[in-house]
Amino acid sequence: MKLYDMELSGNCYKVRLFAALVGIELELVPVDLAAGEHKQSPFIDLNPWAQVPVLEDGDVLLRDSQAILVYLARRYGGHQWWPDSAAHQGEVMQWLSTAANEIHAGPNVARLIDKFGYPLDKARALAVSDRVLPLIERHLSEHRWLALGRPTLAECAVFPYIALSWEGGVSLEPYPAIRAWIERIKNLPGYVAMPGIG
Repeated sequence: MKLYDMELSGNCYKVRLFAALVGIELELVPVDLAAGEHKQSPFIDLNPWAQVPVLEDGDVLLRDSQAILVYLARRYGGHQWWPDSAAHQGEVMQWLSTAANEIHAGPNVARLIDKFGYPLDKARALAVSDRVLPLIERHLSEHRWLALGRPTLAECAVFPYIALSWEGGVSLEPYPAIRAWIERIKNLPGYVAMPGIG
């Protein structure tokens, strides 16, 4: 199983983290975005969207970290991570949507600006962060995990860009429940770090 990967990408890290937590071996294929490899053959032939990560598992070829997480959990991870029940899937899926929307537009965009120099709207990224982080803080002040009372794909989807938020100038100091949740994830068996997250 190959993961076309960039070490500093939080989206790639979502997949590496989940694979580590459930014991899936990945062959990492680095893609040099700075050199434009994602816009050239052979990578662009795999993913015309020119984005990492991409997972290749036999005949299965998938782009998008959330889609890859669902595939890996359904095929290899067991019901703990991606449950069978429609209601439980919906509970997990709402967090994958939060990761792809508010967390992407908030802490992730702030990091893209500060760490990588992307010409994006920092004021908007901070405003989105200021809206979404208190909502997550409130939830985690009442629940140990995001969904179903246990670690699920929700953790793998939401964790990276929140834990990396400091790289975009977004402080987690006002959010003790989020910080405690981050520590719980770091203590899960099999946990692996990435640059910027210990």
